[in-house]
Amino acid sequence: MGSAPLDVVGMGSAPLDVVGMGNALVDVLAGVPDQVLLDLSLERGSMELVDLRRAERIYGAVGPAVEVSGGSAANTVAGVAALGGTAGFVGKVADDDMGKVFVHDMRASGVELHVAVAPAETGEAEVRGTGRSFVLVTVDAERTMATHLGVSATLGPADVPEELVARAGILYLEGYLWDRPSAKEAMRRAVQVAHENDCSVALSLSDSLCVDRHRHDFLALVLGDVDVLFCNEEELLRLFAARSLDDALSSAGETGVLVAATLGPKGSVVVGGRGPVEVEAAPASEIVDKTGAGDMYASGFLYGLTHGHDPIDCARLGSLCAAEVIGHLGARPQHDLVGMARVEGLA
Repeated sequence: MGSAPLDVVGMGSAPLDVVGMGNALVDVLAGVPDQVLLDLSLERGSMELVDLRRAERIYGAVGPAVEVSGGSAANTVAGVAALGGTAGFVGKVADDDMGKVFVHDMRASGVELHVAVAPAETGEAEVRGTGRSFVLVTVDAERTMATHLGVSATLGPADVPEELVARAGILYLEGYLWDRPSAKEAMRRAVQVAHENDCSVALSLSDSLCVDRHRHDFLALVLGDVDVLFCNEEELLRLFAARSLDDALSSAGETGVLVAATLGPKGSVVVGGRGPVEVEAAPASEIVDKTGAGDMYASGFLYGLTHGHDPIDCARLGSLCAAEVIGHLGARPQHDLVGMARVEGLA
């Protein structure tokens, strides 16, 4: 039996543009010198899963930090809301201080929230407490991440709010969830509900190592259940076991799925009915922290799709959102995305 859902005031009945489903995490953001990474035995630029004891050690070592609700899918739906769209989120938190931070921030961002809540002090150490991700940023804007998934990893099919998923124009799934059997089944149930209610399904591949772990499953999802696929260049190469980007794009085109692949400073490429189309990156005033660039790209793209934009314009809007988020610390927008989009004719 699933955990009791958080009492969400104002749960609506109107259609939503996007409903995201993913790990409910609190990002702990801190600028650090390279020596801190060495002291903590963290590989620079990597994302590593850690247990609760190591998470507490990292927390004690980083000094002053900013805490804000995070997680890949949560960042994306918050971005959709910041663009003026309607969005919901499905995840799981613990009844602790970090859980309160997550709930407060998501509600404040305008996202309709449905999270399952677990007691704070139950379960084994590796799945205890609200999930948290330490995002350690060095002076060159490189991020190194250490993540304790906590209870977010125990999301299960009974925690899926079917009435919320049914109201989505697009169900957006975070590939990271596939690492846990119960969360995998929750994703499968959400996809089933989406199909039963004529909702489109979008999937983010999340991480190249995640693709390595689940390549065959992800390919089956793409071929059978997914309408829109988000990835970066390395994830696309690994998904199709391709030697070159051209080969990967050719394989992507054969799936019939709309694919949006980010290419870092080179921009992105969209694979759809017109074949691969490259879209330039939007200029960034400065690069402070690359955290959330892919998440915010997906925000702009999904907002565009649900508001009648051509996929190429969706990619342009995604690039604009990504350029905004890398200009400051943290994975959530801090400037007026609606105004920025309006200037570019994309609002």
